[in-house]
Amino acid sequence: MLPKLQYISQGSTRVMHLTHIESALDAGVRLIQLRLKNSSDELYLDLAHRTKTLCNAYDARLIINDHAGVAQSCNSDALHLGLTDMSVPEAKKRLPGKLIGGTANTFEHVKQRCAEQVDYIGLGPYRFTSTKEKLSPILGLEGYQSIIHQMKAENLHTPVYAIGGIELKDIASIINTGVYGIAVSGLITQSDQKETLVKEINHILYHA
Repeated sequence: MLPKLQYISQGSTRVMHLTHIESALDAGVRLIQLRLKNSSDELYLDLAHRTKTLCNAYDARLIINDHAGVAQSCNSDALHLGLTDMSVPEAKKRLPGKLIGGTANTFEHVKQRCAEQVDYIGLGPYRFTSTKEKLSPILGLEGYQSIIHQMKAENLHTPVYAIGGIELKDIASIINTGVYGIAVSGLITQSDQKETLVKEINHILYHA
């Protein structure tokens, strides 16, 4: 089973990405998504191998965002696909035995992802976030409640991670909707007490 807390990397340079990832790992995060937009395959590949080495040192799992070739090369644990990225069936053929996650913004997307048999769904955004371009419509708490309710009604059990501008004060309410976990970036990156924060987040995630 995947950890309920996922950290999505951010930074304007490779060094910043690595620094933030190592800080998150040092604070206790054990699921990292490497998300590098507008970068060459060569740079992405280099950073992925460095990140995989870090994750191995902390016994953490690595998700590569979008690039199946990079995921294959660095032997990541998982690949995360956006709605306009490679198809899930193609990714499964290319990465046998690896976890495949998929983005969703609506219940229709969720049904699509469940039909594709992804291993988890990244559902969002919860609120506005500056870390993603071309932001989908904001879901808010009511959006999660509605979608999770519909999932239960249709007997869909794929684990769902809430994502998008989540703050500490939001987590208990989000988890109480029935989502599996949360994916965050700025919340951890910008904290000056990361270890304390991660402990607090995990306590809420596993005891809400």
